[in-house]
Amino acid sequence: MDQRTRYGYLEGIISIVVNTLLFVIKYWAGIISGSIALIADAWHTLSDTISSVVLLFGIRLSSRKPDKEHPFGHRRWEQVTAILIGFILGIIAWSFLVASYERFMAREVAHFGTIAIVVTIISVVVKEGLAQLAFYYARKTSNVAIRADGWHHRSDALSSVVLLIGLMFRHQFWWIDSVAGAIIALMLFYTTFDIIRDAISNLLGEEPGEELIREITRIANETAGSDLQPHHFHIHNYGTHRELTFHIRVHPASDVKTAHCLATSVETSLKEQLHITSTIHIEPEGVPH
Repeated sequence: MDQRTRYGYLEGIISIVVNTLLFVIKYWAGIISGSIALIADAWHTLSDTISSVVLLFGIRLSSRKPDKEHPFGHRRWEQVTAILIGFILGIIAWSFLVASYERFMAREVAHFGTIAIVVTIISVVVKEGLAQLAFYYARKTSNVAIRADGWHHRSDALSSVVLLIGLMFRHQFWWIDSVAGAIIALMLFYTTFDIIRDAISNLLGEEPGEELIREITRIANETAGSDLQPHHFHIHNYGTHRELTFHIRVHPASDVKTAHCLATSVETSLKEQLHITSTIHIEPEGVPH
C-alpha cells in the first residue's frame, strides 16, 4: 500500500469514528434543547461519516493498478468521489434550508441550555481538528477527495460557530435558531459548489497554470540549449499521474532523427524534474501550425 492510499484510509477511518460519536452527542443535545439548528448540525456531522465511507470506497478503487482498459490507472476515481461527497453535502443543505424555513414560518422557539453550548464548543474544536488532519494528508498526497472530506469537516466546524452566535443572542431574537439553520445550509451549498467545480475541472482537463508553463519552458530550453518556443500546452490529470502535450519549434534544416532526439531529451527532463509524462509535437520555425 503506497503512502497516498495509506493516508486516505487513515483519514477516512478516523473521520468515521469521531463523527459518529459527535453525531450521537449533538443529536441528543439538540433533542433536549429543541434546537433545529443543533439537530441540523448533528445531521451535518453524520453526513461527514457518510462522505468518509464514500472516500474509503473511492480510495480503494483509485488505488488499483493500471490495466489494459485503463492504461493511465484509476486515480480519477478521486475526482468522482469528490463529486459524490459534494452531492451528499448538497442534499443535506437542502434539507436544512427547508426545515429552517418551516420552523421560521411556525415561529417555533428553541430552548437552548448549557448542554447545547458545551456540545457546540466541543464540536467546533474537534471538527476543525479533523479538517486540519485531512488538509495535511491532502497536501502530502495531492488527493482531491481527501481535500473535499476536509472541507466537509471545515464546513461543519463553521456551522457550529454560526450556531454559537445564535446561542449568544437566543434571548433577544426568537428567530435566531431558524436563521442560524438557514445560514448553515447556505454555507453547505457554497462548499458543495466549490468541491464539485474543482473535481469537474480536473476531470475535463485544464490549461496548465502560468507558473507551470514557465517551469516547462525553462526546462525545455535548458535541455535543448536554445529557445524552442514551447506553446499549445494541454495537461490531463490522473491523480498522481499527469499527461502533458505541447509544441516546440526547431530549425527547418533539422532532420527527423535530430528533432526526435531533441524532443525525447526534453520529455526525459520533464519526467525527471516535474514527474510529468509529456508528448511533444515538432514544428519547423517559421511554418504556421
